[in-house]
Amino acid sequence: MPARNIYHDAVVTALKADGWTITADPLTVTYGARRLFVDLAAEHAVIGAERNGERIAVEVQSFLGDSDIENLQHAVGQYVVYRMLLDEIEPARLLYLAVHDDVYTGILSEPLGQLVLTNLKMRLLVFNTSTRSITQWIS
Repeated sequence: MPARNIYHDAVVTALKADGWTITADPLTVTYGARRLFVDLAAEHAVIGAERNGERIAVEVQSFLGDSDIENLQHAVGQYVVYRMLLDEIEPARLLYLAVHDDVYTGILSEPLGQLVLTNLKMRLLVFNTSTRSITQWIS
């Protein structure tokens, strides 16, 4: 089992406050002989009889390393691998990369970050570490 990200609990709290139910912590994804672990799986509470519940997987990234570029490369690599796997075995579950506000207003708002997000069509969950709340959903 992999070690938890420093912001793991903050994201869990933020998701619950936003009406999500955590269904796996971590979400185990098996493909061939390999087992990978996406940080979280969640489902949104069903509202009304005609709305199907939404299902997501969330990969939490701290970006606490020495290099913003290396942090971005690591986060993008994990996101791409997990998204390919989920598209193959659980296509109804949408993958989000969870990053704190400072990462979003930093490297991800710079031209390079925007290029990566746009070209890879990455979904983001932006959270505030102090309030443990979600500040933005970006699809």
